[in-house]
Amino acid sequence: MEFSVNQIAAMIGGKVEGDGERVVDNLGKIEEGKEKTISFLSNDKYENYIYQSNAAAIIVKLDFKPKKPIKPALLIVEDPYSAFTRLLEEYNKILTYSKSGVEEPAYIGKNSTLGDNYYRGAFSYIGNHVKIGNNVKIYPQAHIGDNVEIGDNTIIYQGVKIYADCKIGNNCNIQAGAVIGSDGFGFAPQADGTYKTIPQLGNVILEDNVSIGANTTIDCATLGSTIIRKGAKIDNLVQIAHNVEIGKNTVIASQAGISGSTKVGKNCVIAGQVGIVGHIEIADRTTVSAKAGVSKSVKQTDTILSGMVGFEHKQFLKASTLFKRLPELHQQVQHLEKIVLNLPSDKKN
Repeated sequence: MEFSVNQIAAMIGGKVEGDGERVVDNLGKIEEGKEKTISFLSNDKYENYIYQSNAAAIIVKLDFKPKKPIKPALLIVEDPYSAFTRLLEEYNKILTYSKSGVEEPAYIGKNSTLGDNYYRGAFSYIGNHVKIGNNVKIYPQAHIGDNVEIGDNTIIYQGVKIYADCKIGNNCNIQAGAVIGSDGFGFAPQADGTYKTIPQLGNVILEDNVSIGANTTIDCATLGSTIIRKGAKIDNLVQIAHNVEIGKNTVIASQAGISGSTKVGKNCVIAGQVGIVGHIEIADRTTVSAKAGVSKSVKQTDTILSGMVGFEHKQFLKASTLFKRLPELHQQVQHLEKIVLNLPSDKKN
């Protein structure tokens, strides 16, 4: 698909300097400089590439002044990175939402309804009493269980599994292999050492504008709902257990795990390989650094947590007590050091 530089300028709100009728048919890196592509320059260390580029256009910031002649047209904006991101989003929409209709074989159950401009990929499965909104794209081998509801403009990629009774909002994006609504890890220990399965009867709710990464698993609630609030972004390979609640606009990086019934606040940042125990609350705008373990509630907003090393439990408890007192102990050592250094000498004349 081709666009003129002028059309792209109108799309991202930029001013054209140079030939606005040049044709763009792809996006590319500034260091590659291929013909008919558009790129951006936001970091000065990449400036040299602009002078050797054969690209149709490059997005630059307001104060950019070329030091040499350049071939590409310039698209001048306040923030090149944000403008290029917006362009990527629009390009992705064109690619993604261009699909429509039904690829056979595909199954749809009784009393299920679909809105306008849908796409159903080959070998996709839609159960009974499912309600699907407008412009929803369901890719091959996706499974959507009975009584599921899916809002407008949501994309369900290849191999996604959405269990019965789950609710997916508008403008959601669920990447390949994700599982929404699988059983929570609920087992009751018995007197003989065995475990009895606790039925998991709840569901999962994804509110609007939620993104779920590839092979991420979100367990259904034992009773009630596991809830991912509006605007949350969850990376690949994340485990979210039953009855967890993730707050609005919180982001969670790969391989993090959140145990059952924990509530994570709004605008939190959970880095990679973080582990969070169950039945606690994490305050709004908390940041948890990579590989950290969170073992108790965080009550203060804007808290930053880091660090966890596993070793024998009793030693760990003792060490934790001392670790928290390190600043105080350090001050005491410094104080004692001054006293010792100022002691009178006991040497004889």
